[in-house]
Amino acid sequence: MLAGCGSAPAPKVSDPTAEAWYGETVAQLAAIDRDASAAFENHKPDEAAALIEKGKPLMQKVLDVRQPTLGAAEAASDLDDLYGRMLLSNRHYEWAEFLFQKNRSRWKNWTPQTAETERRRKQAEAAIQECDRHIGE
Repeated sequence: MLAGCGSAPAPKVSDPTAEAWYGETVAQLAAIDRDASAAFENHKPDEAAALIEKGKPLMQKVLDVRQPTLGAAEAASDLDDLYGRMLLSNRHYEWAEFLFQKNRSRWKNWTPQTAETERRRKQAEAAIQECDRHIGE
């Protein structure tokens, strides 16, 4: 009789970041980041742009979880930073600034703060200032 008065067991909440697909997707995104960055540095903007487009759904997938991992945030940040630098080089200053602002917000609000998150926030702020210098030209 007392068994009926007890509370039901709490539902088990799964952590998608602990699942194999999550780590694999973050690794794929990081590889795309490296390849796209190399293409951009080697003056192959079309190849870099295609890789960025390929990375966007992966970025969305790893960021859509409740608490993305630091690795996922870094990979997403790297993709946004590269895309912002490409837009900056093509004089699309407002769009580039939007991506850099996204990164600044990402790292300003990240917990726990580390030397790396601070470095990334400052990098984004410097890129925003670069955009601001060119807006209105």
